Amino acid sequence: MTDSFKNTTDGKYEFTINYSERELTCHVEREGDILHVHIDNNINADIELQPDGTAVQLSGSELPQSNIDYIRRMVLDDQNIDSGKGSGI
Repeated sequence: MTDSFKNTTDGKYEFTINYSERELTCHVEREGDILHVHIDNNINADIELQPDGTAVQLSGSELPQSNIDYIRRMVLDDQNIDSGKGSGI
């Protein structure tokens, strides 16, 4: 999985992900604890972020657990980035 990443301030994320041995664009829209995932315009899934930090797929195309964990990390880790004054970001 690669780490090219774009986040907008409206809860939308875009990055690349390895799925079925291909590198595809993954779009994620966050709505509270629910992540609406769209991969390569034909794979859709909803993932729920759990209070313990894990993620569970609720619906859609079945994703491997490794992809679910990667998506969770990409969304949650981005929120821990300090983009304040002097952070270099």
